[in-house]
Amino acid sequence: MIILQTQNVAKRFNGEDIFSNVNLAVQEKSRIALVGRNGAGKSTLVKIITGEINADEGEVSQKRGLNIGYLAQDTGLDSDKSIYDEMESVFAALKATEAKLRQIEQQMATASPAELEELSSTYDNLRADFEQKNGYSYEAEIRGVLHGFGFGEKDYNRKITELSGGQKTQLALAKLLLEKPDLLILDEPTNHLDVATITWLEGYIKNYPGALLIISHDRYFLDQIVNEVYEMATGTLHHFKGNYSKYVEEKAQIEKTQMKEYEKQQAKIEKMQEFVDKNIVRASSTKQAQARRKQLEKMDRIEKPKDDNKVARFSFTPNRKSGDNIIKVSDAAIGYTEILSEPINFEVKRHQAIAIVGPNGVGKSTLLKSILGQIPFIKGGVQFGTGIDTGYYDQEQKSLHRNKKVLNELWDDHPTVNEGDIRSILGSFLFSGDDVDKLVADLSGGEKARLLLTKLAMKHNNFLILDEPTNHLDIDSREVLEKALREFDGTILFVSHDRYFINQIATGTVEISKDGSHAYLGNYDYYIAKKEEMAAVKEHELEQQSPATNTKVISAKKNQYQLSKEDQKKKRKLSREVESLEATLEKLNQQKEQTEAEMTQPDTFNDLGKLTELQAQVDNLSEEITQTETEWESKSLELEDFD
Repeated sequence: MIILQTQNVAKRFNGEDIFSNVNLAVQEKSRIALVGRNGAGKSTLVKIITGEINADEGEVSQKRGLNIGYLAQDTGLDSDKSIYDEMESVFAALKATEAKLRQIEQQMATASPAELEELSSTYDNLRADFEQKNGYSYEAEIRGVLHGFGFGEKDYNRKITELSGGQKTQLALAKLLLEKPDLLILDEPTNHLDVATITWLEGYIKNYPGALLIISHDRYFLDQIVNEVYEMATGTLHHFKGNYSKYVEEKAQIEKTQMKEYEKQQAKIEKMQEFVDKNIVRASSTKQAQARRKQLEKMDRIEKPKDDNKVARFSFTPNRKSGDNIIKVSDAAIGYTEILSEPINFEVKRHQAIAIVGPNGVGKSTLLKSILGQIPFIKGGVQFGTGIDTGYYDQEQKSLHRNKKVLNELWDDHPTVNEGDIRSILGSFLFSGDDVDKLVADLSGGEKARLLLTKLAMKHNNFLILDEPTNHLDIDSREVLEKALREFDGTILFVSHDRYFINQIATGTVEISKDGSHAYLGNYDYYIAKKEEMAAVKEHELEQQSPATNTKVISAKKNQYQLSKEDQKKKRKLSREVESLEATLEKLNQQKEQTEAEMTQPDTFNDLGKLTELQAQVDNLSEEITQTETEWESKSLELEDFD
């Protein structure tokens, strides 16, 4: 069922369209990504959806009583309460019901038979509602969500006013998850989260009971969560089925096909025009030329595919070749006054790209600064190979000068390069026109990141040390950076929480924990797979060592063998029935999705009769799905009794 849709929505600024003809449909269980370049209008559209601002054209319609939860980017929780009290406030109505139940229990103890009957009826109704709303386990739910965001029992009484901005943002998201709005809209929810927390969040919201609309630059996160993508581009919204990677693939194919059709028609037009130009004045062929000219005039011409994705163009080119051995970190301990991690041991060879991963606060950035000599190792050290020219990207952007203009930030480092060449280089990083005269202090986070990358590219180092280089970059800029690093004929050591980026770049991964380092071959996916494999081996070894576990396994096998032939027959029959019901459910869900997709088509929006007919079909399919699910659940439970 559609719970919210926009129909032909447009928004203007100073008389010019930001976007127009925007059509979007949100179903009850939608998992939608909203993507597009910075400034394309994504946040503006979300504000229209939430009612914060009005559209200039079109309308937003929604299910009656729809509850929308919205977390804007970097929005922190503003509260004087403690962490636990603020989370518990979500369940104020449940707590009131719980108090009412205790009150009725006391009344029932001394009530007369007539009063008892009435109290029992009230009590049963209240308790059923309390149970249905998870009343007996909401405290466990609070603890689980807080634990997922890294808040333990020791933090429960901390005042929210004492927390950092990042922690307040995490708590704002935690509270929204506990509130469970019908439609949850999240703008960059993975900001300020380490990889472990992002992974937990993925697992949690995969099972979110409502609909999700997510704006994010975290492509790995989107791949795990969404099954449809709306792209804000060329002044409108484009819809794609599938996760982020599927969208990228499908978009590239569409653009290729569109350009091919355009070029094919252009070649045909050119050939026809050439014939007209040659033959229009010849008596013998002028009629044919006139006929061709009329064909050209009547031709439905294909517009050249638009591309508003203006992206930076750059590369990293080392001035000289390094030796084979780049660095070797031996028995190192890192930190300031206290040790964050030890012992750390790993090597980096020429042409490798090594990712440093680990939880927040373990010292990943500190390790890079210690390698660079900015912070001394507490123990151990690093040995550099020969011919190493090291370039450093600092996520804190401290090497930029706030009071310099963009042009001078680069030119002062390379005074012998003429101004035209400096401007040309800045232009390739999307600084053009008046942009080069901006003060660094006035740049956005993304612009500062691009300026820092410009400075790094100009140094022509053969060993790049990068600390969170994708922070502040939009998806297009991240993809350009990935391409430049993949083509870099040098060596890379980098810290990143962007798992998609790590997968694209890393040839090896080093995990840092308080107990030191552990090196893995391969990218992020390989590292995760290897960790899971190691955990499974360890679990198996523990099981082999546990007599109690072995006894259980043997007992289970004996029980399996003791199943009668009749039970085996029943089990096989139930198994076939469950498989048949699963196939039916898949078919019904596909029919429902197709019908709902048809309802979202612009031609259907203004056809009330057709829309009503399609909604009736969806309702009937929903009823069939519910009945089939009930039967499937019953048969599945029966089948489980045999295991």
